[in-house]
Amino acid sequence: MSLRAEAPPATARIPRFTPAERWVHRTTALLMGLCVVTAAVLYIPEFAQLVGRRELVVRVHEWAGLALPVPVLAGLASRAFRADLRHLNRFGPHDRRWLGAALRRDRSRRSRPAAKFNAGQKIYAAWIAGATLVMLGTGLLMWFTHLTPIMWRTSATFVHDWLALTVGVVLAGHIGMALGDPEARRGMRTGSVSREWAEREHRLWRP
Repeated sequence: MSLRAEAPPATARIPRFTPAERWVHRTTALLMGLCVVTAAVLYIPEFAQLVGRRELVVRVHEWAGLALPVPVLAGLASRAFRADLRHLNRFGPHDRRWLGAALRRDRSRRSRPAAKFNAGQKIYAAWIAGATLVMLGTGLLMWFTHLTPIMWRTSATFVHDWLALTVGVVLAGHIGMALGDPEARRGMRTGSVSREWAEREHRLWRP
């Protein structure tokens, strides 16, 4: 009989995102990043002086903004992506419980039940989708200046600029949350997560 100790079993991993879902996320993140960075260059004088070539920056900003909905539209061809959209679009009693715990700053896992996505992720997804559509609409009004009255263009500029600032703040919060959860980032990067993490963070999820 061998006296050699057996190696402990590797941590079980379960699939979370398909390649199509990860492609949608990465491409959308890239386009959103281009929009945010070019907006900062256009509106912050120090960045504008550092980069220069304002006309090129404007064109990159415009085309990145126009392309922003494309990854999501292309992702609709994926059954898994459509299923995730249905998950994100449904709020149940457990989501209200999660939100109540978040408002009370109750960080206990039992107080924050979640299925594949928690209530915070659902609210973020809905908000960023709506903000993207508003940004696209107001951006088009600002781009095609000869098609709309000056009152519309002035209002569109006001909404676009202030919403852009809000989007930047919300994205910073989203990135901060991701940096605080290495396993969630690994799930988006590789497509799988540890079973222990899934049972701890998303105990109502049935892969």
